[in-house]
Amino acid sequence: MTEKARVLVVDDSPTMRGLIKAVLRSDPDIDVIGEAGDAMEARAAIKQLNPDVITLDVEMPNMNGLEFLQKIMQLRPMPVIMVSTLTHRGAEATLAALEIGAFDCVGKPLPGDPAPFGGLAETVKAAARSQRHRPEAPGAAPAAPAPAYTAPSDYQPSRKIIGIGASTGGVEALIAVLTKFPANCPPTVITQHMPAAFTKSFAERLNRLCAPQVKEAEDGDRLEIGRIYLAPGGERHMEVANPLAPRCVLMEGEPVNGHRPSVDVLFDSIVKLAGAKAVGVILTGMGRDGAAGLLRMRQAGATTIGQNEKTCVVYGMPRVAHEIGGVERQLPLNLIGEEILKSTTTASRKDRVA
Repeated sequence: MTEKARVLVVDDSPTMRGLIKAVLRSDPDIDVIGEAGDAMEARAAIKQLNPDVITLDVEMPNMNGLEFLQKIMQLRPMPVIMVSTLTHRGAEATLAALEIGAFDCVGKPLPGDPAPFGGLAETVKAAARSQRHRPEAPGAAPAAPAPAYTAPSDYQPSRKIIGIGASTGGVEALIAVLTKFPANCPPTVITQHMPAAFTKSFAERLNRLCAPQVKEAEDGDRLEIGRIYLAPGGERHMEVANPLAPRCVLMEGEPVNGHRPSVDVLFDSIVKLAGAKAVGVILTGMGRDGAAGLLRMRQAGATTIGQNEKTCVVYGMPRVAHEIGGVERQLPLNLIGEEILKSTTTASRKDRVA
């Protein structure tokens, strides 16, 4: 970065503010310009200091983080990183924040955590670089929204598997894509980089919003039509295996590209299981996880789709995948669900899945 990322830390706990400041100040490309203990102090600090990024506690007195986030997004949009307790309540609130427009979320450290707030500095720098909340150039005409898409009533899935990878910004992106799926969508497996405490709540949220059934994957889950499986965060990778009765497999292993579960691990397993009978999709996210796997899917004959730069919160994973040739079709987010369905429908009865 040519300029330091200027950060405002907002948390009602002085101890937590101190810990966050210490982590961020250890990075020479970050400047912690202020702190606040509640929404009123934060509002005054935003006006006075004009930060590039805010870290915001989900649970605060007087006005909680969600209410304050809504006001920020309405009145002065900027990248906000939510800091949440690793509980069910914290996960639900954080997911709501990501839907409102928060850049990303990080979990508060547990007692004895050897590396509290690991990755927070990189997230802050990515947020500062993001173009998501930058205003349009003067005189630029807003893009016309694409018409709402509804799957044809006679949609029939072909014998394909859908694999999707996402990271920063993936909550909104996955909701945008999956809410276009019909109840009889092809079996769909997803790796979304997310703290372990959040994936179950996110799967439950998707299940309420989507026509297909969505669940946090369990080892041995059989891949079925009308089912979407979200890899659990934590200590295992998710693969698909067993050609005679395809299933989700959760397996131990070292992090790949710094992640566990890894999108590359999922995509590579889809290549082995399905070859050309698959669709691979890479959505918004930092880093390069999934790019090489998507290229291998394309080389095996699968359809591959990448989210375009303009609609990404962070154009990292899709950018790398596009640059190395892994993306066959690059599309704005609002067209990806439709393209997936077009790529997985069958034209003749003999190809339909029983």
